[in-house]
Amino acid sequence: MEQEPVSPMGQYFNSSVLSIYILGVLEFEVPIDDLKTFSLVKDVFLPINPRFSSIMVQDNDGEKRWKKVDVKLNEHVLFPIFPEGKTVESYDKYFHDYLSNIAMEQLPQSRPLWEIHVVNYPTRDASSTIIFKLHHALGDGYSLVGALLSCLQRADDPSLPLSFPSLRSSKPESSTKTFWRRFYWMLSSAFNTVLDFGWSVLKSSIINDDKTPIRSGDEGTQFRPISISSIEFSMDHIKEIKFRLGVTINDVITGIVFYGTRLYMKDMDSKSEKADSTALVLLNTRNIEGYKSINEMLNTKAKGPWGNKISFLHVPIPKLNQNRISNPLQFIWDSHNIIKRKKQSLAVALTGTLLDIESKFRGQEAVAKHLRGTVTKSSAVISSLVGPIQQMSLVNHPVKGLYFTLAGGPESLAISIMSYVGVLRVTLKTEKDFIDEQKLKSCIQSAFQLILKAATEVPQETKY
Repeated sequence: MEQEPVSPMGQYFNSSVLSIYILGVLEFEVPIDDLKTFSLVKDVFLPINPRFSSIMVQDNDGEKRWKKVDVKLNEHVLFPIFPEGKTVESYDKYFHDYLSNIAMEQLPQSRPLWEIHVVNYPTRDASSTIIFKLHHALGDGYSLVGALLSCLQRADDPSLPLSFPSLRSSKPESSTKTFWRRFYWMLSSAFNTVLDFGWSVLKSSIINDDKTPIRSGDEGTQFRPISISSIEFSMDHIKEIKFRLGVTINDVITGIVFYGTRLYMKDMDSKSEKADSTALVLLNTRNIEGYKSINEMLNTKAKGPWGNKISFLHVPIPKLNQNRISNPLQFIWDSHNIIKRKKQSLAVALTGTLLDIESKFRGQEAVAKHLRGTVTKSSAVISSLVGPIQQMSLVNHPVKGLYFTLAGGPESLAISIMSYVGVLRVTLKTEKDFIDEQKLKSCIQSAFQLILKAATEVPQETKY
């Protein structure tokens, strides 16, 4: 049987200088007592993709491919044991310490690059939890979360498919408007592409962000202990801000995160409120409107969306000047304008092309070093995924919460954003003993409250 080649991005993410993981966390409303875990993994999880039963090998021509192997489930499905008879608060700490610890561990290359951890202890957020640790070489967040969602059903009616928030753009416009807008877009796109692509090249190769309370800039950050925690926001409140300001949900949450991060930086070091800081935003490059079925993802003849179809964009974190302190909504409008302008740019596509060219001439390891340098020179990594609108269940175990994070990278701060049943979950992966995680969470929550209060004082549908 012909072995599937490893994609270039998959090789970058599993190299001598980069080893990136995705951790997906499912929180359940009930204890996991009668869940037939091994049979579920064997009959439902493994068939999703051949890569879950394969290891990465190098052939005689030096090409890396996925080689099918026998999977020993007891090596991949783990059941941590915590001390008995402890309080929920104690188990909450045990769980978060365990999550942070397994995020730091490297998976052996001699077996398929995934693990499932079944944590049957109560925490503040759930009665039990399942952690999926998946190597980024297997696929990106879209592919892997889509795969996990295919194992779950709607809690209210398993016969119905899960549905997701619409990703469609605004209403179609008249042909006259469309023509002139397209003409203007072409001019803006050309200018913004040159600006953004040139800036991206400089940021990836020469220009470092300033050292601040969110960027240590030290070598070996990926080997230092980390902490993982999350914050929940009501989607109703996020939508209220969105409608009041006439922006997008993405603008709102980006503005909140940027504002909260700057408040934290200011509290920790007053000089850093005006430091040059950049967020490296990971983008899904698929031209799709939502999750596809697993069959569609795996249909390589139809160029299905499985795999690592991502790129990145440098987004400056607005500085905390007096105007933005007195008017926190300025962070939302700044985010709106930055994102809107960068959408009128082909820099993301050109960045992908540049990596392909570099790979052909210098090899996969050189590109991996380039990507590592890009992350190291930035202050934070931000990624986001859209979750289902309806509550899910796994064999009659209702899923209370869902979130994910990235691990293994050299950044001091990674921010992951995911929606699920009316809740927006912001997950922080921070460098332990360098970033004060609780203070950063508090600053982001304060930023949300300040922005919500200011937005409710704005007449509805007011646009900047």
